[in-house]
Amino acid sequence: MFVDRVNVNIRAGAGGDGLVNFRHEKFVDKGGPDGGDGGDGGNVVLQASRNQNTLAAFRYQKLLQAKNGEAGGQRKKHGKRGPDLIVDVPIGTVLTDEQGNILADLTQDGQTQIIAEGGSGGFGNAHFTSSVRQAPRVAENGEPGDAIDGMFELKMIADVGIIGLPNAGKSTLLSVISNAKPEIADYPFTTLRPNLGVVDIDKTQSLLFADIPGLIEGASQGKGLGDEFLRHTERTSVLLHLIDIYTEDIKSAYKTIIKELAEYKVDLSSRPEIVALTKIEGLDKKQLDSKLKQLAKVVPKNTPVLAFSSSSGAGLKELLRTIDKQVRKNKAKIEKQAEKTELPVIGIRPSEDDWQIQPNDKGFVVTGQRIERFARRTNFGDDHSEERLRDILKKMGITRQLERQGIKPGQEIAIGSPALGRIEY
Repeated sequence: MFVDRVNVNIRAGAGGDGLVNFRHEKFVDKGGPDGGDGGDGGNVVLQASRNQNTLAAFRYQKLLQAKNGEAGGQRKKHGKRGPDLIVDVPIGTVLTDEQGNILADLTQDGQTQIIAEGGSGGFGNAHFTSSVRQAPRVAENGEPGDAIDGMFELKMIADVGIIGLPNAGKSTLLSVISNAKPEIADYPFTTLRPNLGVVDIDKTQSLLFADIPGLIEGASQGKGLGDEFLRHTERTSVLLHLIDIYTEDIKSAYKTIIKELAEYKVDLSSRPEIVALTKIEGLDKKQLDSKLKQLAKVVPKNTPVLAFSSSSGAGLKELLRTIDKQVRKNKAKIEKQAEKTELPVIGIRPSEDDWQIQPNDKGFVVTGQRIERFARRTNFGDDHSEERLRDILKKMGITRQLERQGIKPGQEIAIGSPALGRIEY
């Protein structure tokens, strides 16, 4: 089954907890703290693979979860790191979050990207030993890993996207010029999924063609099959627009497809295009010239307009030469644009040490990247852990600011919004 869009839940591994432990061995007096640190959680890594061609596997496995890190052990033993989860996806897979932001875009075989980082392991009490604190009874919790609820979307990467109204001859052309075996019949919407075919232009050059299922008026708004498959035209270098020469109104047929390309969420109407009339084997030269003249009135000036027959082979060589020329031209243009490096925009970014205080009914709420990270590592309910958090609040200057704002003994200090934990002043 061909599936090109699926929702997924991605969870990186949590870090292991640090351990509070003291060395207890025969003949060893006051062995001291030896609680080890927890191991880091595993990352979730996407890997593009040419051996994958559909997202069907994720229909029944929507949760992608890496292993957690192990807790620290006695004798300062470090917890084992959680292994990374490597997820193979087809080349051309895009991951977006719930807001539609692109988190990953894998376009080459073997390309990898970490999309969710595992949480750091917590420190054991051996980590906090110092000359003035020789018997610490505090350890940290491991941090939670990143969590993403998003969508995998497959956008085929082809040199040429074959588009047109149903029964324009797209699948027939692909079957003739490549080794692809798409379903072909004399009724509309025979093609229910995009088909790929490799076309050898010469001994050194080959192009990848994608047969996009038939578009109809209103496809960009979800009518027919077009809205499901227009995304596969987003990455093509050149669009090959086929029109059945026996269509009653050739100009209207051309305008219908161009309108849908323009109204899609990504304007595709300006993509390099070649327009070709199909099924010309039954017409004489005079009739063919008349049809080409009609089409030339609506096609942009520099757009090649051709005619061919898949069954007789007439015009096919010229069509392939023109396509090859357009693909090379477009790739050269893209490479030239890529060479133009833009100057980075340097702005003022918030520091990790920044924090904010807001009053509430029970006391105050403290927010900030660094202090919230310490709160995640704190074992709330343990006096030693909470006392360490109070020391951190004091060192960061948060306690002094709370006192300036009038905090009173017994009032609550909540860390994070929503609160990651609460302590009493």
